[in-house]
Amino acid sequence: MEKEQDKRETGRRRSLTVTILSLSLLTVMAGAAVAPALGVIKSYFSDTNQVLVQIIISIPALFIALTNLIFPKLCRVFRSKELVIFALVLYTFGGCAAGLFSNIYLVLIFRAFVGIGVGIIMPMSTGLLSFYYTRDKQDKLMGYSSAMNQMGGVIATFVSGMLAVLSWRASFLVYLMGLFSMVLCLIFLPNEKIQNNEGKKEKGVFKKYYTYVIAIFLLMFTFFIFPSEFAIVTAKEGIISQHYITIIMAGMDLVAFFGGLSYVHIKKHCGAITKFMAPAMFFIGYLLLMLGGWFGAVGGAVFIGFANGMGIPFIMSTASQKAGKAAVTTVMPMISMALYLAQFMTPILLSVISSICGASAGLHLPYIIAAVSGGLFILWSALIRTGEKPLHGVVQEK
Repeated sequence: MEKEQDKRETGRRRSLTVTILSLSLLTVMAGAAVAPALGVIKSYFSDTNQVLVQIIISIPALFIALTNLIFPKLCRVFRSKELVIFALVLYTFGGCAAGLFSNIYLVLIFRAFVGIGVGIIMPMSTGLLSFYYTRDKQDKLMGYSSAMNQMGGVIATFVSGMLAVLSWRASFLVYLMGLFSMVLCLIFLPNEKIQNNEGKKEKGVFKKYYTYVIAIFLLMFTFFIFPSEFAIVTAKEGIISQHYITIIMAGMDLVAFFGGLSYVHIKKHCGAITKFMAPAMFFIGYLLLMLGGWFGAVGGAVFIGFANGMGIPFIMSTASQKAGKAAVTTVMPMISMALYLAQFMTPILLSVISSICGASAGLHLPYIIAAVSGGLFILWSALIRTGEKPLHGVVQEK
């Protein structure tokens, strides 16, 4: 009898794990999922201000960040399943419906719905892991969550690109991926209140967790320069054809997937030194890209992809372990907001810096900016307290 109960409990736990991880498939590349179709979309809206067309990709990130501001309040009013299902409806319906309209403003409105949906899904996808699982399991699950983020990006980019061959409108059907998570959440996700301290707002939250918030901003800004600029810079170099540029970028996502899977093993062997590994790999990756050619492009993509894959779960798991069960309503919304603000602001900041530097800046200016950002990320990582012993057991951080 007890064995049967244990089996049922194990089955329920496994189903819950799969359900929460399925949310991670939908998040990090939510805005950029239709990026492969952007050229076709620009052609259709050729008479429209091209800035508005470009915003189709970035506007979800803005609304994700805005939604994260009110996320803790939503958790005090609604239960977890209610919030997640509402968010998945916005994600799926808003994502697909954007392809129905010929008015650019209506397209942008429904893209904003996608952002609102992901603004709820993102902190839930990571925060629920800290809510339902003990600290010893969180590192592994955060690594899986990061791997799912990257795999979701690979799947979404590939499917959207295939659909774009049919029509730019069809490319938005990639958001039907949300139906998979919706079914799992309806069946397996408990409908619990997940706010902290019985609904009381925790004070001084940013002061308590600012090291992680700024770290994730630096990580995403440093990383996002790659998908924003790699294809443009490499094409101008004229050494690698467009076909292979696409393959290298898709390969970077796969490397990031394995980086997420490897994170828990790396942390186990490297201890506190783990916090410097992703920033250092970003720095090396962009130095390689500055070399140019096949060696620089492939080597840089590998280092940058692996850094992104293991850097995200490191910051999220370390922050969630500090916050405990309260992570879903405290540090995770702030981390999610910083992550997507970085995505939204990266093209803007690059444009401003390029304007200041002028034409004499050189082809590899974006990579120089990223390397500087990677260096700052290395220095900032020294402030992160992990509670892990360094190699050879030097000094244990508290």
